[in-house]
Amino acid sequence: MNTAEKLRQLKQRRRRVRKTIMGTAERPRLNVFRSSAHIYAQVINDIEGKTLAAASSLDKSLRTALKSTSSIEAAKAVGKLIASRAKAANVNTVVFDRGGRMYHGRIKALADASREGGLQF
Repeated sequence: MNTAEKLRQLKQRRRRVRKTIMGTAERPRLNVFRSSAHIYAQVINDIEGKTLAAASSLDKSLRTALKSTSSIEAAKAVGKLIASRAKAANVNTVVFDRGGRMYHGRIKALADASREGGLQF
């Protein structure tokens, strides 16, 4: 399977997941995007179209503390950071959007760390 086919399948999974997952004011969506070099997380209210909190492995506080921005440790740090920023924005419960990726590795580490940080999903 070539790269173009893998990207097409990822887009198809992403669209299929987004059909059913919707972030509201009471329960915004925790969106996770993973690239080969970094990991990003956003808490989004889809009804208003606003991002309530965001964190990534590109944040200056994390970049200096992390050995690698593409590791499971980086995903755990981003998960804790997004949980604290969501708590500051008065968000306690979220709907998890894995972005069409499988729930393992860095995605799972971010989710577990955000649960430890106090987010419920």
